[in-house]
Amino acid sequence: MSNDLNQSSRFGHRAKRKKTNLVLNSLIIIVLLLIIFVAYNIFSSGDDNAAAPKKDTPKTEQKQKAVQEKKDKNVSKEEEKSSEDVANNDDGNSEDSVAPEQADDSQAVVSEGGSSSDVSQSVENPSWKPVGTTQSGEHTPVYDQNSADWQEMLAAMSYATGIDQSNMTVYWLGRDKSTQNASIGTIESKDTKQKYRVYIKWVDGQGWMPTKVEQLSE
Repeated sequence: MSNDLNQSSRFGHRAKRKKTNLVLNSLIIIVLLLIIFVAYNIFSSGDDNAAAPKKDTPKTEQKQKAVQEKKDKNVSKEEEKSSEDVANNDDGNSEDSVAPEQADDSQAVVSEGGSSSDVSQSVENPSWKPVGTTQSGEHTPVYDQNSADWQEMLAAMSYATGIDQSNMTVYWLGRDKSTQNASIGTIESKDTKQKYRVYIKWVDGQGWMPTKVEQLSE
């Protein structure tokens, strides 16, 4: 009888221990599954955030647009300033190349008649100066209307007569055979219709200089 009770007690303890172990193992498995599930969610969420770029908010987009517009305005201002500087430099160079001093009319010597019968009066002014030049080296007159020499001869005649080139009609411009490196031009003022014969000569390094202006009778 005593042996039966002991055996029954042992079986009871074993059954209870197995049940307890089963519960503990089940809990351990559940905990591991929870850990794996949580870890998976964390890593998968991190991958999604890395893959999906963050969208700019409307405020951010407006700020970026304002910054870009400001940069574009600054670039436009710099380009405009550069263009003005280039234009100013070009004007400065033109003035340097063809910029005679203002003649003193009080020094002008006026005489009746001139080199031919169609001359009403002649004017010579010792205050006339060369008009300047962009040319260098040994000079030979060039009577090509597209040449720099031609343009500088027109400038000298405009300077001597006071007729703007835009208001000037050129009837003839050629070599003055009586003087070396000199030219003679016949021009007319478009508005007054007054004709002039202008004598100019070349001054080395300084350009063409007027020497005499004859006013032609109509």
